[in-house]
Amino acid sequence: MAPYDKNVIPATPSRADYLAGGDRPLGWLEADEPISLFQKWLAKAAETEPNDPNAMSVATVDAQGMPDVRILLLKGLDARGFVFYTNSESAKGEQLRGQAKAALCFHWKSQKRQVRVRGSVSPVTAAESDAYFAERARESRIGAWASDQSRPVADREAMLSKVKEMEDRFEGQDVPRPDHWYGWRVAPQSIEFWQDGAFRVHDRIVFTPTNGGWTKQRLFP
Repeated sequence: MAPYDKNVIPATPSRADYLAGGDRPLGWLEADEPISLFQKWLAKAAETEPNDPNAMSVATVDAQGMPDVRILLLKGLDARGFVFYTNSESAKGEQLRGQAKAALCFHWKSQKRQVRVRGSVSPVTAAESDAYFAERARESRIGAWASDQSRPVADREAMLSKVKEMEDRFEGQDVPRPDHWYGWRVAPQSIEFWQDGAFRVHDRIVFTPTNGGWTKQRLFP
């Protein structure tokens, strides 16, 4: 076993490091509902993140209660919830269909911010899935047909061979959405906003839906 290199993990910030970070914006603490606040934070992250400000960790649980997590892209948001798309026959698809619950985590390093979402999950309508699928590049639509997502594949050549097979199948015609590829909506039971603060005195606000509105609560960091 290789020796542990303690220099791989960054050192705990010093007092000077914290002071050099400057003041954190606090105006967001007065928000009375989470959806528009999330949209503002996402728009701000889009100005500063090097790529994929809509990237999020999606956590699910399998039939044995073992948690699983991976990074996906947020593709829709409104009062009903947060939407992403995937192959429903993949490992995550099976977990979503079996447990119908998920947790999301957005981390914007450039803004030193985090948003956590927990809630129930349900498929979006076929019309919504069709509309988004039609926006994708043709090659990406081909890929949705070619990938037996989460299943073993012998090598890259075998994978590319399946792509070529689908290219030949749909040559000269539109590429429709596979029945097993569609969107999922996470209806939030809680949305928590976190803003980094000096010396770990972070700001945390959690919103929970109540009687058609939202209840807001500050949490200890």
